[in-house]
Amino acid sequence: MSSQTVLTNANIVLEDDIVHGTLVVEDGIIAEIGEGVSTAGEDVGGDYIVPGLIELHTDHLEQHYAPRPGVRWPLTAAIQAHDSQIAASGITTVFDCLRLGSDEDGGFEKGEMRAMSEAIQEAQAEGRLRAEHRIHLRCEVSASDVMDHFSAFEDDPGVGLISLMDHAPGQRQFQTLDQYELYYKTKRGLSDEEFRAFVERRQMQSSIYAQKHREALAAICAARGIAVASHDDATLDHVAEAQQFNVSVAEFPTTMEAARASHEAGMGVLMGAPNVVRGKSHSGNIAARTLAQEGVLDVLSSDYVPFSLIYAPFVLADEIDHISLPQAIAMVTANPARQVGLTDRGALKPGLRADMVRVGRQDGIPVVRQVWREGQRVA
Repeated sequence: MSSQTVLTNANIVLEDDIVHGTLVVEDGIIAEIGEGVSTAGEDVGGDYIVPGLIELHTDHLEQHYAPRPGVRWPLTAAIQAHDSQIAASGITTVFDCLRLGSDEDGGFEKGEMRAMSEAIQEAQAEGRLRAEHRIHLRCEVSASDVMDHFSAFEDDPGVGLISLMDHAPGQRQFQTLDQYELYYKTKRGLSDEEFRAFVERRQMQSSIYAQKHREALAAICAARGIAVASHDDATLDHVAEAQQFNVSVAEFPTTMEAARASHEAGMGVLMGAPNVVRGKSHSGNIAARTLAQEGVLDVLSSDYVPFSLIYAPFVLADEIDHISLPQAIAMVTANPARQVGLTDRGALKPGLRADMVRVGRQDGIPVVRQVWREGQRVA
C-alpha cells in the first residue's frame, strides 16, 4: 500500500529559492512541490521545510563512547544516544568519525574502532537508529600504527570518507610551537623538559611516517572509490598535494590562502558550524565567517555540537549580505552530498529521497519541530 505525506503553508527551501507552498511525498520520495496552500495535508504554519542535513565530520560519538578518561560506555547504548541527538538536530545522514592511529594525545586501541563500526552497522540493521550512519575514518598519518589500524577496514563497505591528518607540531593545524604549547603543554600539564621531548618525538614520527602513509591511504581510496578529505591544509603546497591525491573535501583549512586555493580547485571547503556560531575557531585558526565573507566556504560540519549544523546557516544568512538562506542551507545539504557523491539526497526536488526537516525560529534560534528520513518521521 502506498503512503503519502502532504505538508502545506510551508516555506520550502530549495537550492536557489524559497517557495511558499505545498510539498507532497509518496512512498519515501518527493513527488511534487508547488506554490499555494492546499486544503489537504498538514498545515505547518509557515515554518521552513529544508532538506535533511548531511554531516560529514562529527566527533560527537566519541563523547558518548568515552565520556571520561578511562571510561568506555557500552557501544550500542553510546551509538543510540549519539543518534538521538543527531536526528533531533535535523541530521538525516551522518558520517561518524572514527580515529585511527595512536598518538600521545590518547587515541584508541587497535580493534576499538573496528568494534564501533560493526556496532553501528548492526544497530542500523536492527532498526535502532533514526539517521542513516556511514563511516568517516580519521587517519593520523604521522602515527606509526595507522596502517595497522586501517587494515581492519580494508573491506568495509560502510566507509564513505577518509581524512588524512597530521597533528604533529609545525604541521598544518599547529604551524607554530606557540599554538602547540597552548594546546598540549598547558592541557597535559607538562614541564618544559617533558614538552620538549614530546615535541621532538612527534616531529620525528611525522618525518618518518606521514608522507608514505598519506600516499598509501590515498591510493587505497582511489582504488575503492572512497572520498578523500585533507585536514588542516595551510599552504599552497598542501593544496597542490591534495589535488594530486584527488581530495574532494578540504577540512578546516587554517589559512585564507589554502582555503581560496582549495575552493578554486573544486574541493569543498569545510569548516565547523560551532566556529560560525561562536564567531571564531576554538584553536585560534581562521574564522569560518571570514571564509564565508570571501566566498570560499562550501560545507559546514557540526564537529562537536550536533545542533550547530542547523543553527549556523541561519547565522550566515542573517549576518553576511551576499549569502541567502538557500545558499547557507546548501552548505549543510546539497554541497556535502555532492562532495561525497550522494546523488539521491541533499535537496528538495521531485525524485529525490524525502529527507526533510521542519524548522521554526524563536528569538533567532532555530527550533527543529519534525524530521523525516525517506518519508518516515524519525524525530
